[in-house]
Amino acid sequence: MTMDNGTTAAGVPVLVAERLGKQVMTAAGLLTILAEIDLSIAAGESVAIVGASGSGKSTLLGLLAGLDTPSSGQVTVMGQSLHDLDEDGRAALRKRYIGFVFQSFQLLPALTALENVMLPLELHGLPDARKIAQQLLTRVGLAERCTHTPRQLSGGEQQRVALARAFATQPALLFADEPTGNLDSRTGKAIIDLLFELNQEHGTTLVLVTHDTQLAERCRRVVRLEAISKNTE
Repeated sequence: MTMDNGTTAAGVPVLVAERLGKQVMTAAGLLTILAEIDLSIAAGESVAIVGASGSGKSTLLGLLAGLDTPSSGQVTVMGQSLHDLDEDGRAALRKRYIGFVFQSFQLLPALTALENVMLPLELHGLPDARKIAQQLLTRVGLAERCTHTPRQLSGGEQQRVALARAFATQPALLFADEPTGNLDSRTGKAIIDLLFELNQEHGTTLVLVTHDTQLAERCRRVVRLEAISKNTE
């Protein structure tokens, strides 16, 4: 894919991609998913990554977050080149700086809403994990649902828990992959409003993948992936 890079907002870049590319081997040959991606995102910016289904949006998000490694180019997060880090190093960087919101919520089914939000706080060794988690669940409107497990919650409630968990450790960067993809339009709108409210309150840099035009337009900048899918022998 190629990318319309847009104009970077003034400020210190917290995320930089340089000549980023991703190729995978298929039965038909080497498939180019992403090619020559250049992107710089400033602190506090909100950026939507859009494009047709299969255009590589989620692949790009995974590369930017260090969940996957590129075939070419490099990604720098908070001044640290991911290329210079091993898997453990990238995991430590994500723990320190990055939060995630997924389409499928990714809550642990055996834990209550409160325990799901407490988990990243406990992993960071914060002594007030329970108090912070309770405050966040109250903020997202789930004060009365703290003891419920994910299967006892609606889709919208599960995503609210996921938002509380994502913001719990005050991440510098928040990556959201189709955060309203599994929700009806009314619930999705409420989640969008909440996401941007929390993002503004916490001053987080937001990078989201979406096919939702209304959601994309809420961001300061929209980056569009254009398909150039090509197999080579």
